[in-house]
Amino acid sequence: MHAAQGHEIAIMRPLGTDIRQQNDSRIAFREPTMTTKPDSLQQWVNEVAELTNPAAIHWCDGSDAEYEDLIKQMLADGTLSELNNESYPNCYLHLSDPNDVARVEHLTFVCTSEEDDAGPNNNWMAPAEAHAKVDALFAGAMQGRTMYVIPYCMGPIDSPFSRCGVEISDSPYVVVNMKLMTRMGTAALARIEREGEGDFVKGLHSTGDLSPDRRMIMHFPEELSIKSIGSGYGGNALLGKKCHALRIASHQARQEGWLAEHMLIVGIENPDGETHYIACALPSACGKTNLAMLIPPDSHADWKVWTLGDDIAWLHLDDEGRLRAINPESGYFGVVPGTNSKTNKNAFDMITHDAIYTNVGRTSNNEPWWEDKQVGEPAYDWQGRDYDASNGPAAHPNSRFTVAACNNPSYSSLAEAPDGVPISAIVFGGRRKELAPLVYQSKDWKHGVLVGAGVASETTAANVGEVGVVRRDPMAMKPFCGYNFADYWAHWLSFDERSDKLPKIFHINWFRQDKQGKFLWPGFGENLRVLRWIIERCEGRVDAIETAIGYLPKSGDIDTTQLDISDATMQALISIDKAQWLEEMSAIGEYLDSYGDRLPAALKAEQQKVVDQLSQA
Repeated sequence: MHAAQGHEIAIMRPLGTDIRQQNDSRIAFREPTMTTKPDSLQQWVNEVAELTNPAAIHWCDGSDAEYEDLIKQMLADGTLSELNNESYPNCYLHLSDPNDVARVEHLTFVCTSEEDDAGPNNNWMAPAEAHAKVDALFAGAMQGRTMYVIPYCMGPIDSPFSRCGVEISDSPYVVVNMKLMTRMGTAALARIEREGEGDFVKGLHSTGDLSPDRRMIMHFPEELSIKSIGSGYGGNALLGKKCHALRIASHQARQEGWLAEHMLIVGIENPDGETHYIACALPSACGKTNLAMLIPPDSHADWKVWTLGDDIAWLHLDDEGRLRAINPESGYFGVVPGTNSKTNKNAFDMITHDAIYTNVGRTSNNEPWWEDKQVGEPAYDWQGRDYDASNGPAAHPNSRFTVAACNNPSYSSLAEAPDGVPISAIVFGGRRKELAPLVYQSKDWKHGVLVGAGVASETTAANVGEVGVVRRDPMAMKPFCGYNFADYWAHWLSFDERSDKLPKIFHINWFRQDKQGKFLWPGFGENLRVLRWIIERCEGRVDAIETAIGYLPKSGDIDTTQLDISDATMQALISIDKAQWLEEMSAIGEYLDSYGDRLPAALKAEQQKVVDQLSQA
């Protein structure tokens, strides 16, 4: 029987709280008194219950006891399995449906009143049509299930830069992941109550029947709401992550005058105890997580690297005009294949306890296993079958780990600082085997916006389609910007008028190759040498060579002590080819022009300026 027809829904009590009876004319609610709830939140929960018809409603308090209880529940019903508790204590494995293993960009929509506001960088649907389509799928979707109400805060709970949301989901897997990924529960609900009506993002999620034909991820930026059905995968189901923290938040940021970016935040501390914070935007397969958790090489053993975030940064101007950043997340949802003690020892160590794995293989002694782990052998694959190489890899290429940020050995407690950290440099990057030098600096903020808008990477074997194809991914935000890129670039450009203390902007490329396909730069921990040059440029301690594309390092200014790298190779890494760059700038110009009349004239002028300077060089 549908709730609207008198079905009684049990309200499950969060541990450690009292309950009271509140009668609705249609649904009998037993409601927790965790904190006073805004009327708009209670009304929305009632409406969702009527639409989805759950058997019970659980208001999540975010406690450890609640987490443990849900883990036990999922172990009992097979949603999770326990991994070897001696070598991987408190670690669990989730195997998702084989058709539900990644974000689905072609089923992800931005629903704005005007199509041009979503822009050619997004799939668009009119809001009324989108609500009608997705609500038809939600009707009765939670029948026989518990509906979880998940209040959460993106960012430190007391930060003025943080924003709150509430996700309603029928997935306990979502609840435990949101516990690790966000500040979730009673404290978030209390903040929502303090901030008043309508200031939180509403996210409605159901796994539905997991059919790709009934899967949709809808974003309504003008309503600050999200509706996602038919998937249990993280990026589609953990609505605080890409859906809220980037697509909806980027829209909020433009309205409110800040930036929501697909950026890691890392602190670099020199031997004198001076720390600089850098925000880096890198497309997939460009070493983002490795850079966030970089371990200094032996040649720089007296340096320290602190991780504040590996994926998302929210950046605000402070009262003095400095750009400060917070990480809205409190955990990591990382790709696990390729992670080992050499590529990322911090990540490798932090997921040995208190972690949730999704779609990895297992060894015969029940330890998680993935390709290039370099420890153990697979006995079972990510579908739970006996491992057979002819079936493909043991771990799905997009298999994941979820873990609290404080598990990371390089975790910085400043990740909880309400005021965030001051950003010295913004770094964009891509994977280019020839074109882009190891590092270069933009000439000013406007030119830096052009550098970010022109970011591109060559596809690898991990991508669908042909290998080596150049794909534009402006600011590494192509899948995540919640509105028209032309307006997004205009918003970036506006900061130049608001402050004269903005960070310097740089571009990096670890992936230059010689004619035999060998990488010229060693990468990994040695990338600290490049970050050191970036910091020295920010401090005005080293000079540079001015070129049409920006400032390049002078020979010898990047420390190569103890590196087996020749002067000729270093020269190749910090040189540019005029003909290649003329072709590149022409391609960037064509890409920018595809945004039509909304393209900021200032951005087009920057592109033309570089073309003119290259032509005259």
